[in-house]
Amino acid sequence: MPIPALDAADPLGLESLLTDTERAVRDTVRQYLTDKVEPHIADWFERGELPALPELARDFGELGLLGMHLDGYGCAGMSALAYGVACRELEACDSGLRSFVSVQGSLAMFAIHRFGSEEQKQEWLPRMAAGTAIGCFGLTEPDHGSDPSSMRTRARREGGDWILDGRKMWITNGSVAAVAVVWAQTEDGIRGYVVPTDSAGFSAPEIKHKMSLRASVTSELVLDGVRLPASAMLPEARGVGAPLTCLNEARYGIVWGATGAARSAWQAATDYATQREQFGKPLSGFQLTQQKLVDMAVEWHKSTLLALRLADLKDSAADVHPAQISFGKLNNVREALEICRTARTILGANGISLEYPVIRHMNNLESVLTYEGTTEMHTLALGHALTGHAAFR
Repeated sequence: MPIPALDAADPLGLESLLTDTERAVRDTVRQYLTDKVEPHIADWFERGELPALPELARDFGELGLLGMHLDGYGCAGMSALAYGVACRELEACDSGLRSFVSVQGSLAMFAIHRFGSEEQKQEWLPRMAAGTAIGCFGLTEPDHGSDPSSMRTRARREGGDWILDGRKMWITNGSVAAVAVVWAQTEDGIRGYVVPTDSAGFSAPEIKHKMSLRASVTSELVLDGVRLPASAMLPEARGVGAPLTCLNEARYGIVWGATGAARSAWQAATDYATQREQFGKPLSGFQLTQQKLVDMAVEWHKSTLLALRLADLKDSAADVHPAQISFGKLNNVREALEICRTARTILGANGISLEYPVIRHMNNLESVLTYEGTTEMHTLALGHALTGHAAFR
């Protein structure tokens, strides 16, 4: 019996591990992005804007992508693997799209779903799932990123109300959000608040002059005496562990998203090397180029195997240890960035052109490498889990 031809895009046959439903998610998201976003994304990146965001949000809502791994309140209630596959396809188009879906569903919506009151869930989650209300997640501050327990944003009681004062920085969706989940210090420790962005004293100036995640809305949150009713507090969120639980949900999406950026860069480099001729033959016929393409493919597929393992753990209702998520975020983003850098060398000078996706992915991944836990913090988290010694304290 002859050996079947190897599928260069899926040499390990990993797509066969998906169910029919998960393949349908993959194909639906990929087709939507091919038709509606890919023709424009390089221009949006170059202009540093995402002008179609309101329309995209509603379309993503109709596709069931917003809070798709949550149950009830208009959410799709799909598997962790289906959500991961969606994140992969989104980031294969652009990290800014995956960041929007991740912040909406795994940070803002997840926080309300996991820690909110029934009234908060009923008020916000159906609209957020539909994409008619956009959310953001205010944790990082100008002076406190990796150490959120030292945040300076304060919430104090005044009669039956809460008064919030502080600043948050690098907040995806901030200036287009209808609701912000904001974390603040209180007399009883860190607590979370559901803050309508039309509240007096709240503003969200957009951050400009970014060279990464340019097709994404990034803002500062300014809270100057924002008065909220007692019901604005997330009743089940106590201590820094609550926002970190939300971050773990979002980091899982990053684990998958990074494989999409890696796939896109590998495909662009492979196509280019096959078509581009030097010294009388295609670039793909040279040993050094083949070594690059092979090394890229090996790391990309190893990253996908890691993402699949984490999906299996989440879908089996196992207790996924935060260090396991750190394992995935650390490895997959780091390897995706290296794959993009290698792909850039294969494209030569064309590698810096937005006619190809490589430099865009490479720039975006510089942000993904840092946000929701830097390489250093995930390394030390893993070091603590493996040795029992907390080297960062």
